[in-house]
Amino acid sequence: MSNNSNNIEGKVIVITGASSGLGEAAARLLSKEGAIVVLGARRTGRIQSLADELTTAGGKALALETDVTDYEQVKKLVDIAIQTYGRIDVMINNAGLMPQSLLEKLKIDEWNQMIDVNIKGVLYGIAAVLPHMKAQKAGHIINVSSVAGHRVGPGSVVYSATKYAVRAISEGLRQEVKPYNVRSTIISPGAVATELPNTITDEETAQNINAFYEQYAIPADSFARAVAFAISQPEDVDINEILFRPTSQKS
Repeated sequence: MSNNSNNIEGKVIVITGASSGLGEAAARLLSKEGAIVVLGARRTGRIQSLADELTTAGGKALALETDVTDYEQVKKLVDIAIQTYGRIDVMINNAGLMPQSLLEKLKIDEWNQMIDVNIKGVLYGIAAVLPHMKAQKAGHIINVSSVAGHRVGPGSVVYSATKYAVRAISEGLRQEVKPYNVRSTIISPGAVATELPNTITDEETAQNINAFYEQYAIPADSFARAVAFAISQPEDVDINEILFRPTSQKS
């Protein structure tokens, strides 16, 4: 375990979407660095086995079934973290979906799903932790956007809209929490190997995205290291935005 100078050890870190991909990779690295991780996701079996694995390795981890589209469930995740460990230091609003398709395909249910998970899920995460972080006069909120939150392409219109929204929410949050000594970070990954493309139901889009990911995607621990970098800075340093891509990714 690292010494306290890493500014991660002993911190209570809540992660949504922790059952796979970015959330799982972040949980592993932060736990290795000595953080206490509280894992939220809908797939209880996945987060429970991850929590067991991290605990067996000498870490402290807790898993709680959480659907981020339900504010009460997100609040419960945070409240249980605080009841168990006494505080919350970092909230990572990571849960996300990417069922991309052209607008003309009219996949309205999928648009709503992305808005509910990618935008409302982030807002609910902020709402759940803000009162506690205000009271503590300390904390760090990390929201996950995407390269798609910086540029729009055919098929990614609604997904991009949700990820642009995450950036707008994060920047507003950054300005509002100044009196409470709370830090805020947006992390925007490019093609990272996760289960995200599996949420695409439109066959043509799925083929294109999968081919793109096969060619370019880098491992999810690239994201985990970006998270650790932001958290590990001294408390007077606020890393507001990290945008990263695979070295070979052009768009």
